[in-house]
Amino acid sequence: MKRFSISVIAILAITSLAGCAGMSDTQQRTVTGGLGGAAGGALIGAMAGNAGMGAAIGAAAGTAGGYLYGKHKESEQRAYEQGRRDAYR
Repeated sequence: MKRFSISVIAILAITSLAGCAGMSDTQQRTVTGGLGGAAGGALIGAMAGNAGMGAAIGAAAGTAGGYLYGKHKESEQRAYEQGRRDAYR
C-alpha cells in the first residue's frame, strides 16, 4: 500500500509540473508547494503509520505556503517596479 501511495504521488507530481508552462509565478509556486508538501507529508505520515493523511495535511500546508510566498514575491516585484518608475521621473 505504501508503494502504491508513493507511486501515485510521484505520477501526480510529474504530470502537474509538466503543465506549469502557462501559469503565473504565483500559480507555479502554489502547485510546487502543494506537491512538495504532499511528498513530505506522505513520508512523515508513512513513518507515523498513515501516509494518506500525512500527504493530505502536507499538501494543504504546502499549497497555502506556496500561495502566500508567491503573493509576497509579487508584492516585492510591484514595489521594485514602482521604485524604478519613481526614479525616472
